[in-house]
Amino acid sequence: MASHGQTGHGPDPTSETRFMVQYCKLIHPCSSDQGTLCSEDRREVEGEMRSLVCAKSLTRSLLHHWGGAPKSNPLSQLLNLSKGDAPLLSSSRAFTSQCRTPNFPNWQYQSCRTLILESTASESVKLNRLSDSDSGIVEVCLDRPGSKNAIGRDMLKGLQHVLDVVGKDTSINVMMICSSVPKIFCAGADLKERKTMTPPEVQFFVNSLRSTFCSLEQLGIPTIAAIEGAALGGGLELAMSCDFRICGENAVLGLPETGLAIIPGAGGTQRLPRLVGKSVAKELIFTGRKISGRYASSIGLVNHCVPAGEAHLKALEIAREIIQKGPLAIRMAKRAINMGTEVDMESGLELEEECYERLLDSKDRIEGLAAFAEKRKPSCRRLPGVY
Repeated sequence: MASHGQTGHGPDPTSETRFMVQYCKLIHPCSSDQGTLCSEDRREVEGEMRSLVCAKSLTRSLLHHWGGAPKSNPLSQLLNLSKGDAPLLSSSRAFTSQCRTPNFPNWQYQSCRTLILESTASESVKLNRLSDSDSGIVEVCLDRPGSKNAIGRDMLKGLQHVLDVVGKDTSINVMMICSSVPKIFCAGADLKERKTMTPPEVQFFVNSLRSTFCSLEQLGIPTIAAIEGAALGGGLELAMSCDFRICGENAVLGLPETGLAIIPGAGGTQRLPRLVGKSVAKELIFTGRKISGRYASSIGLVNHCVPAGEAHLKALEIAREIIQKGPLAIRMAKRAINMGTEVDMESGLELEEECYERLLDSKDRIEGLAAFAEKRKPSCRRLPGVY
């Protein structure tokens, strides 16, 4: 009898590999039909897959900048989700090619790139690398006191820049997000700046914010939001994109958008019910009610509620625990949990198997076994070449 993951006719790839092979065939028509991918193809396919979520939301905004594209246009075809993601990938290539032709309004395309695709450092978002025994931990500090850390174009670019830097640095094992503004984590979107935007610009900005929070959620390392004071609207959506949320007793959290005749548009309607349940999420969003840190803890919105002023210390305590563990194991655990909870149990278990197999020959695992045998702490926090 064939073992798990195989049939009598040869290897049967797991659900994730089968999924990726199909994408690989679209990208590389000559790819093997045997359910295997070379490492180079696999990396390219993984990059394509990560881009899908962002591409779908950004496409809607690009339509506005194009001035209402006909259904036959490749850009409009990106919105036809009923046929799966294959049309999305093929149409995106067609659209990219068309962007380089005289028929496409180039000035609009350039403005889109400036807002979303080009990230730059910002004075309102600061990256601090901890050292010595805390090496491997970074702090992202929101610092826009004059606007209560409201997220405008500049802060959004700063967040994108930080995520680019952190995502490429394998020496970073945990990221904390905090605020340098007393009694404020993040008050949400910059509504003063929002008033100066046209409706297409507003939608483009919100979609860019949503895709940035998706990038935060998809970081391979653990992320922790340390919340003191207000985390409202986009500020709470930012925190919900992190793996953990720690708040002080003085924290005030909420999604008040319905009071402005809009809805949470940067992931709030999707992440809140996944954290607290559908019914509680509906109540909080429909009423726009602001809740205390203790209540947020009681419904599972935050992991810990601590005395006011101690959220950062608690977040740092958790980060210090995490960096003592095998960094590749942490990344694989996050991958298995995040992706596995979005599929059925059988597919989730297959994904777990793949993630476990990636650890079998890692330097982290070898060091962990040696440390156990020698009754000492493992030293695997910054081993090169394990990612």
